Amino acid sequence: MTAEVSDIEKAAGVLRRGGLVALPTETVYGLGANAEDPAAVARIFQVKGRPPSHPLIVHIGGAEHLDDWVQDVPATARLLAERFWPGPLTLVLRRGPRVPLEATGGLETVAVRVPDHPVALALLSAFGGGITAPSANRFASVSPTTADHVRTELGDGVDFVLDGGSCEVGVESTIVDATGDAPSILRPGGVTREELEVVLGCSLAAPSTSRVRVPGQHPSHYAPGARVVLVEPEKLVAEAELAQERGHRVGVFLPASFADAEVKVHAVAALPASMADYARGLYGFLRELDQQDCDLIVASLPVEEGLGVAIANRLRRAAGPRATV
Repeated sequence: MTAEVSDIEKAAGVLRRGGLVALPTETVYGLGANAEDPAAVARIFQVKGRPPSHPLIVHIGGAEHLDDWVQDVPATARLLAERFWPGPLTLVLRRGPRVPLEATGGLETVAVRVPDHPVALALLSAFGGGITAPSANRFASVSPTTADHVRTELGDGVDFVLDGGSCEVGVESTIVDATGDAPSILRPGGVTREELEVVLGCSLAAPSTSRVRVPGQHPSHYAPGARVVLVEPEKLVAEAELAQERGHRVGVFLPASFADAEVKVHAVAALPASMADYARGLYGFLRELDQQDCDLIVASLPVEEGLGVAIANRLRRAAGPRATV
């Protein structure tokens, strides 16, 4: 689906006036504001309920604009930008003067990417600037991959929603810290580690902790209303049925290899065999089981290679400890 030109122009006008626009990208829908307007950026945090110390990603219209927003770009970062932009890769670099500290969580680094979606690129072109855009959902909840997800969750908190259809990748971008001598992966996502290493010609580190704060590092993130429990694949059916017997309304993520299994639970999300299809549908499966009134979701992790690394990361965060009030 492609938004009408009139919708693009209307959205650009909303951004110029300091408003918020939900826009489609290839990864998830973003909640966008003028990246140079501190008041508009601050409103993103308010609408999402996001702590202001959590940095945002600045979306730009092309790699040729990179030097307008950052400083001291190393050759490795330019190489990655040339190969993967537009696309689901975010680079963390030194903040340029155009980027307000409100967008970086007070850091002197900024996360930047070029989205690979015709509607997002058209909006960036019409607007003529950078758009700060985290996922268009409440903080730490399931990311939206359709315009309806955004409308349902944020409602009047968004001034305009650009509908660009369903997101093609379905999980957030890979974030690479390119500020040091050797780049490292801070968050797995739509560009795989293997793809990055082929381009760079070297192995990439993926530290468990980082000196740089980036989106998606909260212990509980991407979480549905139902509690998520991760079990070993061979125990999936037995654990799901046991939880159902104990009184839970259980939803189960059923891998394609279990397609013939009869699982006696409240609801089943049948997973595709392809990791690309799984990633594309991941957040939709979580939302679907919420809508079927499950209070517990039982899942196992996929093999952690390729996109399976990003899927496993999102499931671990979804199953993470939740804050109690």
